[in-house]
Amino acid sequence: MMRGAGGGLVIVAALAVRATPLAAQEKRPTPPLNPDSAQAPKPLFTRKDAIFGAAFAATTVAMFPLDERLAKHLTNPGAQANKFFNRSANGVEAIASPGAYFIGGGMYLVGRVARIDRLADLGWHGTEAVLVADLATYALKGIMGRSRPFVTSDTNAHDFKPFKGFRNGNRQSFPSGHATSAFAAAAAVTAETGTWWPKSTWVIGPVMYGGATSVALSRMYHNRHWASDVVLGAAVGTFAGWKVVQYSHTHHTRIDRFVLHTAVLPDGDGGVLVVGSATLP
Repeated sequence: MMRGAGGGLVIVAALAVRATPLAAQEKRPTPPLNPDSAQAPKPLFTRKDAIFGAAFAATTVAMFPLDERLAKHLTNPGAQANKFFNRSANGVEAIASPGAYFIGGGMYLVGRVARIDRLADLGWHGTEAVLVADLATYALKGIMGRSRPFVTSDTNAHDFKPFKGFRNGNRQSFPSGHATSAFAAAAAVTAETGTWWPKSTWVIGPVMYGGATSVALSRMYHNRHWASDVVLGAAVGTFAGWKVVQYSHTHHTRIDRFVLHTAVLPDGDGGVLVVGSATLP
């Protein structure tokens, strides 16, 4: 039964790794020789995104018939008694949420203090991607109002009550927030490092998405989410990671200029100066 959920997540992860090199090619356009000939940035969403989005949606739908059987399989006494799975699941969940914010924030701070621009860039965009993904997931949870697996004694995977999820934590199952955070961080890190070392995608991608998949499966093991919850969370997080990195590098946003290039320096008279940069490198 685990093969069903694992297979769905593997499909999402494989699509993500495959698409990352394509996305990375769009992030750093070649500057025009003549400033007057500058072209507008490429659109944020393309036909390729629609194709991958359809594939993600189809994988989520494919999980619905398996939701109840997978939940029953993972909550049987034999599976729950496995101490290794239990401890591993707790560990990877903590790393994803709230760990993603601490890790990304830490990388950003170290990068700024040590003046390692790429590290600061990676930490900030990873954190930004997780934040965007989490906000989208919160909205979806509230709108869909799906009951979590542990709530219903008859393991009813089709218990949806629209807009009831905003005030009831037991109806915030669809999609999985932990899976969203983990895949958003994985996508952002893979895409960001791919702009520096394109060939690294095939090494960093499997490692990052493999870890994110472990987080998603742990949420099912703890009976907090259905299989379709974690697959949709993986899709939302992956798209958020891609698009945050892509948009940041093609549009040079004011937020990026402020966060990555503003410094607070002593003025020599006991005060401070706020020094910013008008352009990104």
